[in-house]
Amino acid sequence: MKSIIMASTSTLHGGEPLEYLLGTLKVHFKYVNEILFIPYARPGGISYDDYTKNVAKAFKKIGKSIKGIHEFENPEEAIKNAKGIFTGGGNTFVLVNQLYKNDVLSAIKDAVNNGTPYLGTSAGSNICGLTMNTTNDMPIVYPPSFKTLGLVPFNINPHYLDPNPDSTHMGETRETRIKEFHAFNTPPVVGLREGSWIEIKGNKLTLKGDLNARVFEYGKVPYEVQPNSDLSDLN
Repeated sequence: MKSIIMASTSTLHGGEPLEYLLGTLKVHFKYVNEILFIPYARPGGISYDDYTKNVAKAFKKIGKSIKGIHEFENPEEAIKNAKGIFTGGGNTFVLVNQLYKNDVLSAIKDAVNNGTPYLGTSAGSNICGLTMNTTNDMPIVYPPSFKTLGLVPFNINPHYLDPNPDSTHMGETRETRIKEFHAFNTPPVVGLREGSWIEIKGNKLTLKGDLNARVFEYGKVPYEVQPNSDLSDLN
């Protein structure tokens, strides 16, 4: 049975990494002692080792150890043998490029579909969708494809921001950008606000956290869904 958490972010403003999720993660990774961490997104350009050490500090609070995929000679085998997987945030283009470079997308998808518990935050959630086309990140590298894991039949927009009527910023809002996406593409997009996540158990998808999510469907007016809403029919 699939067991997935796709979170908008790893860290809430003023909080510690993963702090707001630790109770949920203790249950999610209940039967896992060591989690395979995929640090490929490299937030701020930090090294794989430093990123892995930072994540290990958070998971130590719930009695879990972390080992980075870069520490293994064979990344594909590391995924196949993993009891739990966490893909962290950063730049989605960098993440996807490295996943293709190491030829591990299929291995991750197979592992998760076969029941390996998966956690994604930010970019690590982006890749759960059909494509990475609704990322907020700059294209600083060029991956071979924008197609990603397709663990859910829609796309994710983490860190979704509502328009601020008092802002003097003249650029496009997040909603405008997603509408631009729908000028050329038809998959739905779920805008996840900070502190929200989608929990998948088998074929059931549920919005979790304290905030609504904003859903964009092709040819429809965007709408809000409340926490604990069932998103299983969104496709």
